[in-house]
Amino acid sequence: MAKSTYLTDSFTADSILCYDPADISSNGYKVRNPLKFPAPLMVFQLSVISFTTLLIGVGLKPLGQPTLVAQVLGGILFGPSLLGHSEAVRETVFPTRSVMALETAATFGVFFNLFAIGVECDSKRMFRPGKKAIIIGISVLFSSLVSNMALATLMQRFITMEPHLAKSLPIVAISQCIVGFPNVCSLLKEMQMLNTDQGRIATTSAMFCDVIGFTMGAVGFIKLQVEKENSITQKMGSTLSPFILIIFTIYFVRPAVKKTLKQRPEGKPIGENYFVCILIIVLAYIFASETIGQHFLFGALLLGMAIPEGPPLGAALINKLHYPIGKILYPIFLTTSGLKTDVFTIHFKTLWVISILVLFSVLIKIGVMIIITRYTGLTIHDSVIVGLMLNSKGICDIVFFNLWRISEALSDEHFAVVIIISVILVMVIITPLLKFLLGAIEQQTPTKRRTLQHSKPDSELRILVCVHHLQSVPTMVNLLEASNATEQSPIGVIGLILIELMGRAAPLLITHNHSQGDIPEDASISLQIINALRQYELAYENCVTLQPFTTITHFDLMHEDICRLALDQNVTFMILPFHKHWEIDGSIGTSSRAIQNINSKVIKKAPCSFGILVDRGILKGSMAILNNQRVYHVAVIYIGGPDDAESLAYGARLARHPNVSITLIRFLMFGYDNARERKLDNRLIEAVRYENSMNENFIYEERVTRDGVGLSASLRTLEDRFDLIVVGRHHEESPLLVGLGEWSECPELGVVGDFLASPDVGIIASVLVVQQQRVRGKLLNKATKPVVVNNQDGAPYPEMNNNNGISTPATSVSNDHPRWEITIDRAT
Repeated sequence: MAKSTYLTDSFTADSILCYDPADISSNGYKVRNPLKFPAPLMVFQLSVISFTTLLIGVGLKPLGQPTLVAQVLGGILFGPSLLGHSEAVRETVFPTRSVMALETAATFGVFFNLFAIGVECDSKRMFRPGKKAIIIGISVLFSSLVSNMALATLMQRFITMEPHLAKSLPIVAISQCIVGFPNVCSLLKEMQMLNTDQGRIATTSAMFCDVIGFTMGAVGFIKLQVEKENSITQKMGSTLSPFILIIFTIYFVRPAVKKTLKQRPEGKPIGENYFVCILIIVLAYIFASETIGQHFLFGALLLGMAIPEGPPLGAALINKLHYPIGKILYPIFLTTSGLKTDVFTIHFKTLWVISILVLFSVLIKIGVMIIITRYTGLTIHDSVIVGLMLNSKGICDIVFFNLWRISEALSDEHFAVVIIISVILVMVIITPLLKFLLGAIEQQTPTKRRTLQHSKPDSELRILVCVHHLQSVPTMVNLLEASNATEQSPIGVIGLILIELMGRAAPLLITHNHSQGDIPEDASISLQIINALRQYELAYENCVTLQPFTTITHFDLMHEDICRLALDQNVTFMILPFHKHWEIDGSIGTSSRAIQNINSKVIKKAPCSFGILVDRGILKGSMAILNNQRVYHVAVIYIGGPDDAESLAYGARLARHPNVSITLIRFLMFGYDNARERKLDNRLIEAVRYENSMNENFIYEERVTRDGVGLSASLRTLEDRFDLIVVGRHHEESPLLVGLGEWSECPELGVVGDFLASPDVGIIASVLVVQQQRVRGKLLNKATKPVVVNNQDGAPYPEMNNNNGISTPATSVSNDHPRWEITIDRAT
């Protein structure tokens, strides 16, 4: 029987292993033990690794710890530090003969993961960062490098230590200077901090640091390779070959990929052949980089950055690689790093010497960020947060630690210390600190009142319009046009296009100027939406301003961008898209659960009043009213409460437009009277009626019902009378609403809004569901203020009520105001 011998590195010593290459798998446990054969053993190991790290991750999740910590701890658990210290466990689960196969699988996981990181990187942002990113990147990287090397030199001189430890200190010092973009991005993504201002600064700065680190690493490998060569020709080849590969990638591979993508039919998904070809090229690049003396990560990252990020190719590659690489093979690498960690080899002096160096490096990065605050414009609080983010540890550190361990620059003892102290302990400390510091910022959210009801009559109305699909633009523009922009009360429109982040690592918030710069391919739809909004701006150029933005981010974090932009732009009212879209036959065409989740999160954090627009414009056939003389019919439903007061305030503004017909419908409950609430509601409505006393397009109706059945029957009568129905989201508990909320499908719309948006009701008008500003779930001030202030002398409004405080169709009112149509519906 043929035998094959391999020399492999075990956890303790080098061993020669012999096995029969024909014995790959067993014939069942009844014949032979499956764990004695490579294939079933590796399957078992993968299962154990995945299950263990999953359990540890679940246990650490309440503590806010990232999965990196769980994966490394999983390896330590089965390594010589804990269970692997027992020979029985070690030889059963992770025997020495399985090391080669496991390390090979881990290596595949690493270089494909690095390739995916390269694909997700925005190469333009890496090589053309902003001024702030350059200042932070250079300051943090080189300050920590100089300081760490200085401390390492002092410790070598004044502390008595073993020669090997003294030799390893500069390596440890250099490792602590690493500011890896993959480290920072992975941590912030997991902690949902990518979209914070501090997270954007940290990721951009880390990208720039990666450019410097990538260059220095390549030069270092060239230097090592040159030292090994003897002849001038070989040295020249080792020096020039990496640059030749880079030039070949930039001027041949990337243009060829782009040209191939352009020849693909637009809208057609990426075929399997594309994916297979890319994987073959990845393997070829890794082989080429190893051949020219560079580490395999050089080829993987280089090719990854040559692939256009985002849709269609970048996003498709990331989706394909996510589970097999990101969830199986890459965690093997982290776990095998933990398997090599043996705490029993650590001496106390080694522990405290390296710990001091690691702690010093962490403090230096934070200290540098504080020192350069005058150049970055950050507060000290924000500088500390960014400094902590730049201390993130991850794949970059662990790859270098393994590389130095193989080259014997780090011993097993030093490797164990840096894994435990530099990776695990640092991550365990900085993650709760980041949560605490960012949580403190959220608690300091400004409580300035930003509502329509309390805005000054002649002040600028700033509206944030969120657009996800091009189809919703006509109805959005109709609503903006109906909002009656004038020179006395102009409108500032902040347009925000919502695009899901796919195939990118870091989110983008793009500010569009009149001269459009480089727009990512996945944001090309933004230009069409912006052009439509520009038409509205041009039609009202003296009283409308437009500032368009595009956010490309994960749907889970998109609400952060919406709320932050509303706060930064001093927005009074924002309009969000509903997650359902109607087809022309009245059926629901598409439904996005992600958009629904965004709306639900915005409701909790909105810094101003907002409305959710249920767009049914396609059913009415009225695609736009710009420069059109047709009348836009709007109904404002009033039941009572702050949200209805806000919708009434918006309706009062719409009523000033000459082409907008407003019908104010007030619902009252038969036999129910709350004098205080009725007085407040009457005051609001009287103000609107008084302002529109001479407005022939204003109609006021009162409908008295007995219960929820009567209310729903009355709402159904609206049918196709209106283009838009405006209603408050939340109402005080009332018998009028009993039964309406039992079958609610969309709680973000409230009881009445959900009823009006239901396709079963038969209403074809668009619906705007309004909520007045809350701060941490509470109203700023429950006191009710008139939604219009036209009675400037402070005198009471003309008498429009009877002694009971309920409006009636009195002849005096009708005669004085013949254009008012007041009806009372007493249907049950």
